[in-house]
Amino acid sequence: MPTKAVTESRPDTRPIRREPEQDRPEQDPRAVQLARIHHLLQVAILLAVMVLSIWLIGDVLMVVFAATLIAVILHNLAAMVERRTRLPYWLALSLVVVVLLAAIGGLGWSSGPAIAEQATRLRIALTTQAHSLRGQLNASTMGRTVLDYLPQSLGGNQAGGGDNGMGSRIAGSMTGVLSSAFGAAGTLAVILIAGLYFALSPALYVNGLLRLIPPGHRPAARTLLLVAGRTLWAWTAGQALDMLVVGILSGVGLWFIGVPLALALGVVAGMANFIPYIGAFIGAVPAILLGLSQGTREGLLVMALYAAIQFFEGNVMAPLIQRHAVQMPPGLTILSQTVFGTILGLPGLVLASPLTAALLAMMDRATPPLDEEDRV
Repeated sequence: MPTKAVTESRPDTRPIRREPEQDRPEQDPRAVQLARIHHLLQVAILLAVMVLSIWLIGDVLMVVFAATLIAVILHNLAAMVERRTRLPYWLALSLVVVVLLAAIGGLGWSSGPAIAEQATRLRIALTTQAHSLRGQLNASTMGRTVLDYLPQSLGGNQAGGGDNGMGSRIAGSMTGVLSSAFGAAGTLAVILIAGLYFALSPALYVNGLLRLIPPGHRPAARTLLLVAGRTLWAWTAGQALDMLVVGILSGVGLWFIGVPLALALGVVAGMANFIPYIGAFIGAVPAILLGLSQGTREGLLVMALYAAIQFFEGNVMAPLIQRHAVQMPPGLTILSQTVFGTILGLPGLVLASPLTAALLAMMDRATPPLDEEDRV
């Protein structure tokens, strides 16, 4: 009896009988074509819905993504503390939050008044320089031509226009909900609080998201979400190190040249470097304007300083960071900043790089690599 039971429980190892090719029913070419058209229509409708959703509620999506980014940072910091100290996760997260708040509070207490004073002086100086530059451009024919093609938001003479159609009004009313209801400070508070709650119970929110996905695709979706989370953490850690180095080098270099408000300008350069490539120009413009206000020599020295910093950052810092973090093609980075900045405004420009890094990592995991014969 045992032998019989074992024999019956064995799986069927007989080879699968395949149907001869000539006996298989041929598919109707029209049915195949209709199936392809149906699939293309499904993809087109899905893309249209995604684009429409981004257009209508882009601000809300950016707030959700920003809160997710904060949650990823807090979760990974808490996980590091948990591994090193053997504390419970919630206690490690609490310790991380307390340390961060204490560091921000200590910085504000010790350097806050000086930074605020220099920021005020920097705003006044930049406003003065902008008016002076506008006057110099108005004094020449070429300068007036340039001003005529610049919008008023950039100091030009061209009146800003806008589409007053129904679509524009709907998009404006939907995407402006957060800014009108809360303002910048309220939106920032929402991002921080939501990020803290996401980090406190990440499995709760991830599992809730996975329940919205069909059961057959849940394992793949879970893998892609984990890949996106690791990529966001790697990108943020690398970019934070890059911002710190650029801010310190900018502040010390400007102080050595003798440019006023070196501390504030270094902070601006470091914060602006959160946006790759474009942020370098944003951080350099105020320093160059103030340098030119001191004289041509100082202005040229500031330009040389920022060129040297960006050369060091692009050829030394970036390869070291990308070796351990995320490697993104420069062309794709700038293109994503342009696209997201155009669609979503300033939030899209700021968050374009981490969002693109996460999407690239998910696509790389979801798609098979190219064979050697398929490579260019």
